[in-house]
Amino acid sequence: MLPREQAQAILDAQPFSKMVGAELVEFGEGRCEFSAPMRDELTQHMGIAHGGVIATLADMALTFVGGSVLGPVITSEIKINYIRPGVGERLVARAEVVGHGRRQAVTRCDIFTVVDGEEKLCAAAQGTIVKLEN
Repeated sequence: MLPREQAQAILDAQPFSKMVGAELVEFGEGRCEFSAPMRDELTQHMGIAHGGVIATLADMALTFVGGSVLGPVITSEIKINYIRPGVGERLVARAEVVGHGRRQAVTRCDIFTVVDGEEKLCAAAQGTIVKLEN
């Protein structure tokens, strides 16, 4: 329902997404991928990716993938499990639609760190995404 060009325009209009450095890598019906370079500004006191940054990428991927099947949406609910510390060169969030109706989608997302070119799962998230009514 949401073309890639419109998804990119929405991302470009989000100052917070720009601050994180989020890039829309892939976008299509029922799937999407975001990526962000690891930078010192995105870490916490132990030098690993801040959990809020990981959750932000997950929320973006969950919401955008929900929008790919529903049109304009917002996040109603999100749950995230942190599996390992986010270290490396990049963070990658890949999301898919688990199921949807006309007004709501259940989406899931795996978040990876890229270390020496190898992806390692660092978090898994699930969300409920709801269609905005005009």
